[in-house]
Amino acid sequence: MAVTDPVDTRLLAALADLGKAAVHELAAKVGMDPREVAYRLVALSGSGLPLLVGVESDPNGLRAAIAGAPPSWANRPQFPPPSQPVPQQPAPPMPPPVQGTPSGPYTVQGAPSGPYTVQGAPSGPYNVQGTPSGPHHVQGTPSGRYPGPPPQQPPRPARPFTPPPVPLDPAVSTWGVPQTASWARGDEPARPSGPAAGKQGRLGEVMETQGLEGEQLSVQLLEVQDPADYLFSAAGYRLEAGERAVVVHTEITNRGSIPFASLPDNYLELLAADGQAIGKAPVSLTSRPPHKIGVKPGETLGGHTVYVLPDATRVVSVRWSPRPEPDERTLTWSIED
Repeated sequence: MAVTDPVDTRLLAALADLGKAAVHELAAKVGMDPREVAYRLVALSGSGLPLLVGVESDPNGLRAAIAGAPPSWANRPQFPPPSQPVPQQPAPPMPPPVQGTPSGPYTVQGAPSGPYTVQGAPSGPYNVQGTPSGPHHVQGTPSGRYPGPPPQQPPRPARPFTPPPVPLDPAVSTWGVPQTASWARGDEPARPSGPAAGKQGRLGEVMETQGLEGEQLSVQLLEVQDPADYLFSAAGYRLEAGERAVVVHTEITNRGSIPFASLPDNYLELLAADGQAIGKAPVSLTSRPPHKIGVKPGETLGGHTVYVLPDATRVVSVRWSPRPEPDERTLTWSIED
């Protein structure tokens, strides 16, 4: 007989290596459930293989276990005394595995028995003794029809989600990837500078002001390099035709006890002769370090700001402000002689 089941093949191979073993030992060797191993071995032993499945026990121990069984097992079989040999009962032969095509459903021979015939007269309907009780009278007012669930409102159409505008981080506007000057300048046109406000000074002067949180600040315009094309090109950037670069060096001191948490040159602008305000370019130069965010109390920090503007634009002043629009805290330095 050829063994086709891979599980049976693995089981028989392990048994062939052991030769003789208990069911639980063989199950542990192949990593299977002992009950499944016993079932498969019994089935294989009846298929003609040279395989004998036996059981070994302690007769006295089994009899002691049976004697301590619950009283409900009163009809248990009687065993002969230990002195008499126990007759061996032949094990019923296991049915051989079915080969070929299944036979299909079993066909019943002969006529069907039909419905069961009741002997005697039918009992008929059951006669109720006494007067019928009639319908039961409910006390109180009937509750009426049970109201169903409220009608469901039709779902409202989903409104398109519009993400809120993300404010630009001041630190992000400071840095950029080396590209053309049109990217550095951006697509936003220069906005009017508006009427002069705040304090007025000249290049090199130190002027005092306040931040948005009441910080006591001193700002000094140290240098304006116009043009600064060679610095711009040395950092890996490229100017378009008809453009130039300008670099402004400023220094800020926190004279109070409140930390200044903003970027010092976030609203540092150039003012042109026609009244236009030119914002800084989001680039930084390695040879001219930029400003860093935040100035602690008692600290003085400096930094450089880069601008890209048309070559024909004439710059007349530099303006510093703690907010986008100028107010009484704004500082303006004139750079013309």
